[in-house]
Amino acid sequence: MTTVRLPPTLEHKLRTVSEVTQRPQSTVVKDALEIFFSIEERAADSFQTGKRYFGKYGSGDGALSVNYKALLKEKLHAKQRAH
Repeated sequence: MTTVRLPPTLEHKLRTVSEVTQRPQSTVVKDALEIFFSIEERAADSFQTGKRYFGKYGSGDGALSVNYKALLKEKLHAKQRAH
């Protein structure tokens, strides 16, 4: 068994949803937790699904984000020399 302290605003919302849907508060909380856990599991699954593709088509040069200006200048100068 778990006990949870809710701030007054959430407690009021819970009570309202419980009354409107005519379901016990515990059922509303259980349903809300099921939805939350389902969303969290999908988010984790998305990462696992894409994990094998992360960096798959990378250059292998881990310094590209640091040296991109120098590399770009080098390529531009080489292109100008070719003309």
